Amino acid sequence: MPTERYDVVVVGGGTGGTFAAVTAARAGASVVLLERKSESEAGHIACGDAIKGQDTFPDVIDRQRLRDEAFTNEGVTHALFEVPKTGQTLDYDFGGVAGSVLDRKRYGEILLEETIEAGVDIHYDTVVNDVIQDGVQVTGVEAVSEGTPTTYEADVVIDAAGALSLLQDVADLDEATFDTNVTYSQFCSAYREVISVDEPVEWSDAIVFKPTAELGYLWYFPRTPTEINVGVGFQMTEEPMQLVRAIREDVQNRSEFENATVEDKLGAALPTRRPYDSGVAPGYIAVGDAAAHVNPTTGGGIPGAAKGGHWAGEVAASAIADGDVSEAGLWEYNHRVQTDFGKRFAAMDLYNIFGTARDIDDLVDLLAAMPAQQLIDVIGKKGEASMNLGLKLKVLVKTLGHWGTLRDVYRVNDRASELKSIYDDYPTDPDAYHAWLDRRDSFMDDYYDLVGAEPKY
Repeated sequence: MPTERYDVVVVGGGTGGTFAAVTAARAGASVVLLERKSESEAGHIACGDAIKGQDTFPDVIDRQRLRDEAFTNEGVTHALFEVPKTGQTLDYDFGGVAGSVLDRKRYGEILLEETIEAGVDIHYDTVVNDVIQDGVQVTGVEAVSEGTPTTYEADVVIDAAGALSLLQDVADLDEATFDTNVTYSQFCSAYREVISVDEPVEWSDAIVFKPTAELGYLWYFPRTPTEINVGVGFQMTEEPMQLVRAIREDVQNRSEFENATVEDKLGAALPTRRPYDSGVAPGYIAVGDAAAHVNPTTGGGIPGAAKGGHWAGEVAASAIADGDVSEAGLWEYNHRVQTDFGKRFAAMDLYNIFGTARDIDDLVDLLAAMPAQQLIDVIGKKGEASMNLGLKLKVLVKTLGHWGTLRDVYRVNDRASELKSIYDDYPTDPDAYHAWLDRRDSFMDDYYDLVGAEPKY
């Protein structure tokens, strides 16, 4: 069996993996990226394709090239929220912050091309099936590369292998701080199609959401006025949905989709949970979906994966240069994640947990009553919302009959702010990690009692 040696092995060629690989290579590390797909299929990933814009991306790849070649609709200025029970459509303006929809395959191809230009070796058609360890220390992976069993040795393995990563199944991480409190119920199952229509849709400047059963939602994201990303997902805590049927039934009831044709279809699992409490073990870092770096209320994961991948590459290269790839040597990665987007996603997860304990109709009525900016704050940016007295009174009038649930929503909002402050105190080294966990877990125990939800973790 051939053996190849690198400073860093990255498993997975998505956003997190490519940003990690490029960053580590530019810091002077020798890097190989292992991608299970063929070169022609690499970059083809199930995704909603919508992001708020590439300005939040780390300055790692050529962002202008990415924008020119992969961003197909940069004129998204608002969101349309459809209320099934009433037929009402709520229009939420983004307040001057334009969003974008992209061609996800071309986006993925550009990231891989940029990775090669940075000096990274990419091995396509390479399936990782085991992790090599020396005690608790991860020292490489076993794979089959183009049909040949191959050993890849490295100082650091970066796991960008996606949701429910195989690497985490086969690695022995029990003695590490790495978060192993992961179950299928903390994920959602999603399916999306890209469809073409004859005439431009009237809402090509918007992204469209429609709540469904099982705490999920349908989405319509226009890549162009005549090419739409259509998808649906449900949380695995709920009863299974027939995803394809749900899309078909909704599309057939929309006149703008008459004679629509399907160009592409893919399914995937996505995290709907807080980021891993620790994404490191000796010689090992997890990024992107493999570390739950995904907004648990919307499923959006591209910006988090880009940031997390960049930080993983920086920390890995620095730790290798220092000769210390222990948990302490890699811990800065955890601290960056948890005190940045990690605390926001953890706060948003409180709303997700709250939703599992409530009737979907009550939740939709409340969403319909919330002022647009406050709703956007909750699901997209801050993980909490604020209202002045006048807005609160308007909401109270609109939610007559749901005041008990509304009261609970305000309690959740207060707790979201409190949880973010706990994450601000995330420890700077692993010695204080378990004390921090005790504090956060005590908060969560109180929260489950408050909202009447079953523990999620």
